[in-house]
Amino acid sequence: MEEKLQALAEEFNEINKQIVDPEIINDQSKYVRLTRRRSELEPVVELYNTYCDAKSNLEEAKELLKEEKDEEMHDFYKSEIDSNQKVLEETEEQLKIELLPKDPNDSKNAIIEVRAGAGGDEAALFAGELARMYMRYAEMKGFKTEVVDTNEGPAGGVKEIVFEINGASAYGTFKYESGVHRVQRVPATESQGRIHTSAASVVVLPEAEDIDVEINQADLKIEVYRSSGPGGQSVNTTDSAVRITHVPSGITASCQDGKSQLKNKEKAMKVLMTRLFEVEEEKRMKELGDARLSSIGSGDRSEKIRTYNFPQDRVTDHRIKQSWNNLPGIMDGNLDSMFETLMIEEQAKKMAQH
Repeated sequence: MEEKLQALAEEFNEINKQIVDPEIINDQSKYVRLTRRRSELEPVVELYNTYCDAKSNLEEAKELLKEEKDEEMHDFYKSEIDSNQKVLEETEEQLKIELLPKDPNDSKNAIIEVRAGAGGDEAALFAGELARMYMRYAEMKGFKTEVVDTNEGPAGGVKEIVFEINGASAYGTFKYESGVHRVQRVPATESQGRIHTSAASVVVLPEAEDIDVEINQADLKIEVYRSSGPGGQSVNTTDSAVRITHVPSGITASCQDGKSQLKNKEKAMKVLMTRLFEVEEEKRMKELGDARLSSIGSGDRSEKIRTYNFPQDRVTDHRIKQSWNNLPGIMDGNLDSMFETLMIEEQAKKMAQH
């Protein structure tokens, strides 16, 4: 383990030298790649430095204890040994977790797509509530959120919504949410008081960057049209909405939530690149037979991952067979406990594989 950590520390120091080189600063794709790698290495290297300091202090205190005759200093060195031993054990455990294979996309921004499934108007209301829940949580964590595209339901809620979450490790934070979310409750329109079951699907994608995807502009079909969404007269009376189709793959992305056609085009392009990147990633993972395919964060998107049972005030995650209460709080964005449990479960799975 120490050899690997030493190699990472040397790589970190080398990157620090490179990112101040004017030649590399002028090569944007290389500079972005290096700074991203640096931010991945920094927490590991800081932990390793703490580990090395504790190890050195422990050895020094043990040597001094052997020679010490004074009883008071004897006790002091013993307490130094105990405290450094504790730091050493704690950092060693943390380093084992840090050295587990990481998803290279964890540090990226996220694009989340929520779609109403079976259940008509009730499913659209639930999809809208899920989107709000994620946005509330993102705001609490200091991420920036921005809606890209919305298709509203006739009785409220959304048939489909696409939004960005921007911030360090946004994808790593939200990636466990991909799959089918099921709700059980009495709809407001239900006069008999019967419990209905509806569903919404969630897809969380790592936002692609220019260095991740190469697109031939000749392969793109760009259409502009009048927005059908909310946003005031100027949105609805000008051709500001944009739809981009990648002709070879048939993958499309659209944006109609902004007043500016240029801004909408930029956002739609970002979503299109992300969807194309995800297709390539899935192909690569299948070829590698990567363990990520069997992990919590990348299950089949048609898999039922969670049930929100309102009459019983309970949310159950079926992947880890665990439940939480306080459903109103969870729907208001209090997701820390759930997300932390999923992360710990994922780490435990990886530890078992290595």
